[in-house]
Amino acid sequence: MTENKLTFTRLFTYFKIALTGKEQEFTSGSIRKAVFMLSVPMILEMMMESIFALVDAYFVSSLGANAIATVGLTESVLTLIYAVAIGLSMGATAIVARRVGEKDINGASQAAVQSILLGTIIAMVISVFGILFPKEILGLMGAEPDLIASGHGYTQVLLGGNITIMLLFLINAVFRGAGDASVAMRVLIFSNLLNIILDPVFIFGFGPIPSFGVQGAAIATTIGRGSAVIFQLLILFYGWSKIKIAFKDIVFRAETMLNLVKVSLGGIGQFIIGTSSWVFLMRIMAEFGSEVLAGYTIAIRVLMFTLMPSWGMSNAAATLVGQNLGAAKPERAEQSVWKTGKYNAYFMFVVSVLYLIFAEAIIKIFSAEPLVIEYGALSLRVIAAGYVFYAYGMVIIQSFNGAGDTKTPTIINFFCFWVFQLPFAYFAALVLNWGAMGVFLAITFAEVLIAVIGIIWFRKGKWKEVRV
Repeated sequence: MTENKLTFTRLFTYFKIALTGKEQEFTSGSIRKAVFMLSVPMILEMMMESIFALVDAYFVSSLGANAIATVGLTESVLTLIYAVAIGLSMGATAIVARRVGEKDINGASQAAVQSILLGTIIAMVISVFGILFPKEILGLMGAEPDLIASGHGYTQVLLGGNITIMLLFLINAVFRGAGDASVAMRVLIFSNLLNIILDPVFIFGFGPIPSFGVQGAAIATTIGRGSAVIFQLLILFYGWSKIKIAFKDIVFRAETMLNLVKVSLGGIGQFIIGTSSWVFLMRIMAEFGSEVLAGYTIAIRVLMFTLMPSWGMSNAAATLVGQNLGAAKPERAEQSVWKTGKYNAYFMFVVSVLYLIFAEAIIKIFSAEPLVIEYGALSLRVIAAGYVFYAYGMVIIQSFNGAGDTKTPTIINFFCFWVFQLPFAYFAALVLNWGAMGVFLAITFAEVLIAVIGIIWFRKGKWKEVRV
């Protein structure tokens, strides 16, 4: 009994240290402790990111199936922006983590500045298309005329303000690479609190603020994320984290920028492959009507809530790999990956059981429409059936990225998503007439395949030889 009490006390102490971010040495000592110290704030950070989507879905659901479908179609387009943001984030995390492992904090700071400059330029280009062509974008996604008329404002605001998404991902990636995961977590807690307060205000109206409907959700989210970006920049400029930048550092550095682009291209490529596949899946789902699409959209939002914590653990593995390779400890890097994968699998197994049992009850929180509940619950159950495989797959893929080997996951994604998932989804859903079930099965089978191929490739060990 005393031993259990000591273990609990130790875990609680570690938990408090992880939240404060005082522990920043991850290249020596207990690997289990290092995984725990990085995973706790990263899990909470990713949960905060997914709460954006859940809060929007909760408030928007009262506006009807068309509003929910608008959110789903827009989010599927936004995933392409996420692909660029996450791809650049991978490059930033890998380089910053490697520099920190080498004790080169100045080099890490330079990489941070170049990633912010690059992200800003890309976001400004995307904003032009989002502001000018929101109706055309929804039309390309197969939206019906009444949905376009009522929902294009939501698309316009989110795509037009995509710089908040880009910089939020990028700067938090810098913090994670430096081992300052607790800073990234606090930024997103602040952002989410703002979003929760502002969502009902802008959607339903309050005092002098009129009701914006579904567009209000986009306004609230953009303000929340934008405020978080300002908070991040203050942290960087005032040196409240390991990485500190000054106005004199905001200059174009060709060598650092090219290195960032080189490492990031693979990350961008792998996520563009994955997210474009997601866009096509949404396009197939649109064939079955707004109710089915709404059920699928709600299910994906719920699934993301638990996938984000799993991704948080995967990000912890990426940071450990990067810093330990920088410290010339490749074997410690590999051990960190297997331990993180095991813990992630435990978590995902518990979640999958809960989804299998309570699928309908979960979807009913967001909608009372029978068809929405039916297909939302079916989506939850089928996709969650492969959760244990997802757990290992995400950790392995992020570990390649943390090593700076973004090429390998790109090849894996290309094969599993474009060569397998999309043809299977189209054939099963539309040719064999399995309907939405064909899409759900395609998602699960593809993720299982990614895990199997990733583990086989990881064991070859070539990622240990990558230089960034």
